[in-house]
Amino acid sequence: MASEPSGRSPRFGLIMRDPYEVLGLAKSASAAEIKSTFRKLAKKYHPDQSKEPRAKERFAEIGSAYEIVGDAAKRAAYDRGEIDAEGKPRAPQFEGFGFGPGAGARPGAGPDFRNFNFSFGDESGGRAGMEADILSELFGGRAGAAHARAPSRGEDVAASLSVPLALAAAGGSMRVALPTGKTLDVAIPAGVEDGKSIRLRGQGRPGARNGTAGDAIVTIHYAPHPFFKVEGRDLKLDLPIALYEAVLGAKVRVPTLGGEVEMSIPPGATSGMVLRLRGKGLPAAGEAAPGDLLATLRIAMPPREDGELAALMRRWRDEQPYDPRAGLGL
Repeated sequence: MASEPSGRSPRFGLIMRDPYEVLGLAKSASAAEIKSTFRKLAKKYHPDQSKEPRAKERFAEIGSAYEIVGDAAKRAAYDRGEIDAEGKPRAPQFEGFGFGPGAGARPGAGPDFRNFNFSFGDESGGRAGMEADILSELFGGRAGAAHARAPSRGEDVAASLSVPLALAAAGGSMRVALPTGKTLDVAIPAGVEDGKSIRLRGQGRPGARNGTAGDAIVTIHYAPHPFFKVEGRDLKLDLPIALYEAVLGAKVRVPTLGGEVEMSIPPGATSGMVLRLRGKGLPAAGEAAPGDLLATLRIAMPPREDGELAALMRRWRDEQPYDPRAGLGL
């Protein structure tokens, strides 16, 4: 009688399919291919997480198939026809149906069972604990099934917060809306840098099966300021000055993040000249030095036409001309 690739389960009355067919593999598949395919299918059909139809039945079928072809010794025995798709020993195969001459046995001798391996014990073919083995394959290590049902940490969530420069410099508190729907206060440390992230422990997505909640990661961005531009820890300011302040020099009030301060304009100042106020930029964390305030002078003409100024400029043009663009090689 020729060997068949499948058997009938006495407990369920179901035909056990060829394990290669169940896994969708050729008999020439390597051990690595078998293991990789099993992992993908077991993950796809695992009853705890699969939405596939008949997932439980397919999962059991995949586990049974892998028990045969995933074990080198059982695979070899199956390929030789010594065991069936359930892992149970097949009856010895003979030529013909008798034990007499010409039937594959010596005259007067019974069948030779020396090369046939019988297995007695659990009728499931050693499948007890298979689900734990599969879970171990899926989730790694010896944790197995316990790991699949263990609490898992929730996901982190991300949010951004636009912080005014004055608050970033002095420190304080602001409210932030999270993707979870929560709104809560965030402590802003003094001198926080643009792009810095603040982690709020336990404010992310809830964990599965009573697992720990994830965190909220809040990224700080400086809000645009009407006067200042940020460069590292320095602040840049375009400072308008009157024509007479540029010519004669003056002391003028200058805005800073901490309030107004007085700054000296040297006589003969030109538009574009940069004056530095040390330590009036953004503070730094720890013992690092704070940034500076860099004020770029911009000469502003009078808001209305002045006849006397126009007459003076004509006289200068005629009597004391100079070329402000001489350095451009024009």
